[in-house]
Amino acid sequence: MDGRDLVRSVGVGNAGRAARGLRTVRAAWRRRRIDAVWLPQRGAERARVPGQVRDVEPGPGGGLIRFGRSELRITVAVNGALFWGWDGAGPLPSYALAGSGPEPDPRAVLEPDKDGGWRVVAERATLVVSRHGAVQVCTPGGLTLRRDLPPRWWEPVDGGAARWMQRSEVPADARFFGLGGRSSGPRLRDGRYRLWNTDPGRVFGPDGGPLSVTMPVQLVVADAGTHLVFHDTTWDGTVVLREGEEGAGSGHDRVGRCEVRMDGGPLRCWVLVGTPARVLHTWASLTGAPAVPPSWALGHHHAGRGLGGERETRRIVAGYQERGLPLDAVHLDLDHHADRQVFTVDRERFPRLPALAEELRRDGVRLVSVVEPAVRAAPGDAVHDGGSTLDAFVRDASGCTVRGVTRAGESAFPDFTHARVRKWWGGLYEERLGQGFAGFWHDRNEPTSFNAFGERTLPRSARHALEGRGGDHREAHNVYALCMAQAGYEGLRELSPRERPFVFSRSGWAGSQRYGGIWSGGVAPGWPGLRASLSLVLGLGLCGVPYSGADVGGQDGGPSAELYLRSLQLAAYLPLFRTHASARAGHGAPWDFGVEILEHARAALLGRRRLSPYFVTLAHLARRTGAPYVRPPWWGAPEDRALRDCEDTFLLGDGLLVAPVLEPGATRRPVRLPRGRWYDTVTEEAYKGPGQVVVDAPLSRIPVFARAGAVVPVRGADGESELEVWAPAPGRTGGGLVVPDAGDGWDEPEVERYAVRRQGRQVVITREGENGSGEPGRPVRVRGLD
Repeated sequence: MDGRDLVRSVGVGNAGRAARGLRTVRAAWRRRRIDAVWLPQRGAERARVPGQVRDVEPGPGGGLIRFGRSELRITVAVNGALFWGWDGAGPLPSYALAGSGPEPDPRAVLEPDKDGGWRVVAERATLVVSRHGAVQVCTPGGLTLRRDLPPRWWEPVDGGAARWMQRSEVPADARFFGLGGRSSGPRLRDGRYRLWNTDPGRVFGPDGGPLSVTMPVQLVVADAGTHLVFHDTTWDGTVVLREGEEGAGSGHDRVGRCEVRMDGGPLRCWVLVGTPARVLHTWASLTGAPAVPPSWALGHHHAGRGLGGERETRRIVAGYQERGLPLDAVHLDLDHHADRQVFTVDRERFPRLPALAEELRRDGVRLVSVVEPAVRAAPGDAVHDGGSTLDAFVRDASGCTVRGVTRAGESAFPDFTHARVRKWWGGLYEERLGQGFAGFWHDRNEPTSFNAFGERTLPRSARHALEGRGGDHREAHNVYALCMAQAGYEGLRELSPRERPFVFSRSGWAGSQRYGGIWSGGVAPGWPGLRASLSLVLGLGLCGVPYSGADVGGQDGGPSAELYLRSLQLAAYLPLFRTHASARAGHGAPWDFGVEILEHARAALLGRRRLSPYFVTLAHLARRTGAPYVRPPWWGAPEDRALRDCEDTFLLGDGLLVAPVLEPGATRRPVRLPRGRWYDTVTEEAYKGPGQVVVDAPLSRIPVFARAGAVVPVRGADGESELEVWAPAPGRTGGGLVVPDAGDGWDEPEVERYAVRRQGRQVVITREGENGSGEPGRPVRVRGLD
């Protein structure tokens, strides 16, 4: 690092910034020193491939195939999921899987195949293993969905973790999606994607770099079918994708390719086959049902850095109330803490925080607290002393507590991969509940440690419990946030058993949906950031995390009035709907942008409130089915290649298609419609898909379409739920599911099923039940007849 880098890291300005700059320089050198001493250095390696088949050992759902230099365990689960693990690796232990994992399917039998290979025939797919170790997944009709070539390992001569590589081929028409929260998607183009949760240290745009949530989960969509592939290892790695080129070259050259390289961990893989809905349902059965947020969390949230204290918080809330704008939650950032230390309150800024929280709750507004994992390393602080007594903090290989630099200063980090530490941390939320907070926003939990150079996280050699197995940060890093979310969620369930916890995080991993949602982190203030926000939410949904969202307004820079409005209009249809800005950016409130923007923002906010029963329904259905609220337009028609390439619209549930405005100055935009009849929800004009139409997109709204025959629960003028039914096309039928709001507790609401049919100029809607059909039992409004 030269002198200019040193000056830049230290910074100029006030003494506080300069002091933190010096600390980050020291922290970076300390991290480098620790890793140089304790991290195993890569030396000579020997390459290994499986070799040829020697013998097999049939077992439940599959069996064990032994090769000359490795062995492969194959299991077909009762839910149809296919598993294989090299070197005998089994499904467990795994941070992704819920419980003990699925049972093997006794009907699946390992049997000989041609050319000395073996196969297992399952209900949804056939798995074929060649005599050299290639693994092929085919549909019941014999079409190939993917072919994994024999893997390769690089093993250190003197022992240690082995690197490995897996190359795969998919059909030429296949498109790749997923890999966590990717801002360059939702369709993943040719390129290299890193699997390492990363604090980018800046706002993000659609540059495709690693962000806070990466997952080794791909959804691959092709004419032959849809499949999800999950490489279950938490180590650092990369995925290189190359789409196929139909008509270019011949045979082998046409296929799409995927190369997965991992720095360590087991080489084990899950593949799920079926329609997108079936695949995500099976994925949820493997990794756990998504948590259902309390109903208020499906409304509008406002967050602001530098709110200034109780007076400023009241001013923001009053601003919404005086203008008749819906507001359901206010988020307090780290500046409400005493000296930015977690689980404390600045008594000067918030002298009566519990009373404030109670007053706001009576007005329908909840308080949400930011919680960061870093604990200031200050003896005498209750949290630090409690953690030290418990031996809760991450240590290096010499036994010393690892220190990092965070917004709280010199800090220690709890080891959430230890059950005892999770239990301790979860109990600390009692202080937050006592202050009146109803929800929790986990930030900088990659985890982030500021460094002047190098990675902004803990040393890779730092030691972790890893549930008693022991290991270092190379293996624990990607699941650190997942384990922190588990600690918070389970602690809140114990502390407040009558209410569903509300937890969402900036970082996470496969299985995070069990404990809450994901927040995007800082979004670039320009128009590219708007497109990136949508990509991130769509990608997370396809990885099994249905509740997510990106901030409106930009934390660190004020957007233009038009961009703010278009961002708000998009976010009003995303699960986590939050405006967020710093004090210098005007707090990002709708009235900061003039009278015209305020009125259009009012329409978006009221529109979201009107759809609150629909969002409640989507939340409960996501728990039951794994289906995300926000879905790509090809969700119901993956065979439609034009829809597979469409990235600027999305389905909200089964009933609505949303077409946000993502470019400046646009007042009309093209929209590609899936098959069927679609109604403009404002004009009620009908359009026929599949195909592209051009529609008005005035500044006052973005185009939203309703599927013919859809039943959408909405909030009526009296505040009660009613059914908005969109007329089926002549000769067609429709219907939908509605889950009523049962409150924020654990009561299981009954799913209401509705059938819709058209009889001439009339639309008939009935509620279907075990005892036959009946009247809907709630107000019905039919739209689209004219």
